[in-house]
Amino acid sequence: MSRTSKDTELARRLSRRNILGVAAGATAATIIGTATAQAAGRDHAQGPGKGHGHGHDHGHGKGKPVLPPGRLGIQLYSLRDKISTLGFAPVFAELEKYGYDEIELAGYTQGSAGPITLAQLKRLAKDHGLNPIGSHVGYYDDNNPGAYTFAQNLEKVLDDAQALGLKHIGTASGPFRYGSTVDGWKRAADDFNMYGAAARKRGMKFYQHNHAEEFSFATDKPKVRLYDVLLAETDPDLVYLELDIYWAYCAQFRFSKRADGTKAPLDPLKYVLKHPNRYPLFHVKDGVRDDTTRDGYRMSDVGDGDIDYKTFLSKVTNRTHQGRSYHHWQAEHDNPVESLAFARKSSEHLHSLREGRCGD
Repeated sequence: MSRTSKDTELARRLSRRNILGVAAGATAATIIGTATAQAAGRDHAQGPGKGHGHGHDHGHGKGKPVLPPGRLGIQLYSLRDKISTLGFAPVFAELEKYGYDEIELAGYTQGSAGPITLAQLKRLAKDHGLNPIGSHVGYYDDNNPGAYTFAQNLEKVLDDAQALGLKHIGTASGPFRYGSTVDGWKRAADDFNMYGAAARKRGMKFYQHNHAEEFSFATDKPKVRLYDVLLAETDPDLVYLELDIYWAYCAQFRFSKRADGTKAPLDPLKYVLKHPNRYPLFHVKDGVRDDTTRDGYRMSDVGDGDIDYKTFLSKVTNRTHQGRSYHHWQAEHDNPVESLAFARKSSEHLHSLREGRCGD
């Protein structure tokens, strides 16, 4: 398929989704109320994606889209307020209207909206053109043998993931179960290898999602970065990684020097380019640079911050084998001011990015 036909196909699909979404989301829009509409109106008036740094031009017009067609998802943790009050159906109707292709789950219940079975949840996602691509589950709770975690109830976790038709099942918990030593992380890596082997038997990939602390240094060997231990000690055919790009850049700010002051360069993009097949999933989370904060960034809506997503996505998708078909990109904000407005703006911004502009 030519580049032109791909762009035309994407435009037609998004246009169709907007038409379908108006109908499917009419009830949802009524429930959600005028507050969301007013917030969206303010966003449009101000202009979406008013980035402070590089790569935040919208690049409307010619050029290959930076975001591969069919690969935009959203981590539903960002929309937990709406899911817990309205339920999955109205939220999925809005996501369909915004042009999302995939969802990453963060729990399978919908609060006051009432009970929902896994079969119903899977069907609901399909009805709105959303592919459940992955899910976050806790790593361990050693004080609770009944905990819904990989360590305490591996088979149940995998049963549920399989019922939902997930291709990936993972955890956002850090590998700190046995401490912050090299040996402690080797033990955690053994756990992950076991979970990965069990997931693989069911046709799924087990993955771990990072925060900043994974890139810190071992307490017993302060020259060793813990994330490097995880990479080295896990089987690349069994354990995969979901790079949270925001937290990785926070780690770059915090952990580019060791405790003794010696330099320890950290480039999140180089990790991916060196091990592209280990990163099927990404969290696209933005932040405004602020050196006065602990992490060096203040979280923002995607497109409103300083992380150069145009360059990051372009290099990952164009410089790795099957990069435009292998990786999945999940928009996320831990605490958005208005979660549905965040979802809409993120999709709009990422779909608008084009290569070959601003001197690229």
